[in-house]
Amino acid sequence: MKMRKGRHIAGFMLLAGALLFAAGCGYKNYPVPPENVVPKPIEDLRYTVDEKGVKLTWSYPVQTVKGTDLHEISSFELYRAVVPLADYCNTCPIPFGEPQILPGGISAQETRRQGTYLTSLLRSGHKYFFKVRSRTSWWASSDDSNIISFVWHTPTSAPEGVKAEIGDGRVAIRWSPVTTYMDGRKVDMPVEYQVLRSHGGEGFETMGEPVSGTEFVDRRFIIDQKYFYKVQSLLLLEGNIAGGGTSEEISVIPVDMRPPSPPAGVGVIGMEKGVKVYWEKSTDSDVAGYRIYRRPANQQTPILLGETNAATLSFTDEHVPGAVRMYYSVTAFDTAKKPNESEHSMEVTLRH
Repeated sequence: MKMRKGRHIAGFMLLAGALLFAAGCGYKNYPVPPENVVPKPIEDLRYTVDEKGVKLTWSYPVQTVKGTDLHEISSFELYRAVVPLADYCNTCPIPFGEPQILPGGISAQETRRQGTYLTSLLRSGHKYFFKVRSRTSWWASSDDSNIISFVWHTPTSAPEGVKAEIGDGRVAIRWSPVTTYMDGRKVDMPVEYQVLRSHGGEGFETMGEPVSGTEFVDRRFIIDQKYFYKVQSLLLLEGNIAGGGTSEEISVIPVDMRPPSPPAGVGVIGMEKGVKVYWEKSTDSDVAGYRIYRRPANQQTPILLGETNAATLSFTDEHVPGAVRMYYSVTAFDTAKKPNESEHSMEVTLRH
């Protein structure tokens, strides 16, 4: 009897201990498997370097490693390594230190939220490495992101005298060469330049590769849209590129400067009331209409009689002076805001 009672007491104590342990751990249910809460690694860690320092950006993860939706990130771990260029070894492990903890937040599924980190605490002649991890709790951390690296040096001055020249299908950006560092010392290493462009004045993107000269020609744009340009100087340092100063931005609205081809097949016919001028439809796709000109034989400059739309291929001159022979020509004009007009067609006249 006493043995049975002792077993009951021992069983009760074991159950009570198990419940107490569960309550102490904070679990009311079974733990969630890690793959259901561990974020996918960040894959788009990026950076921009200018005379003020470095800016890191990345997208918030929106899925777990299992592919389920992720609604919130509790924090980010930002790892940094600094190596003097004189000691850098490209086959050695990167000496990342303890992470800096950055706050997280809600992960938007439709518009990917961007994480950012800014720092100006950089030392000249050193190479920097960064990577980031995301967490949904203290025990659920993602794998490492991609690693980015750059070299920091006393920045070169910002390019000055940035100007734009609009041409036929091109925008040429030009600037003065950079010859000094921001501390006033003369530049003693090669300098290149990176042109950046934006549609709305924000979110500048690099245009092609850096150039060693002081001109860049942009041929990829949409006519009559406003673009913003600025130029950053870059220092070539022992096989690395160190970002320098960035110029003030300029704005440009590219325009269509290419006129259509002159109309072909121009001819005239005498009518009961005047002279009818006719021509063939232009093969140019942006023709908005045609202009008809008349030149008296005793003058050098043709006079504009009128114009038609692109669908009309004839025009009647109802008031023809009879004393002097008249010569007719036709031009085409396009749909640009400031229309470009073609050269005159070959002149034609009535045969008497």
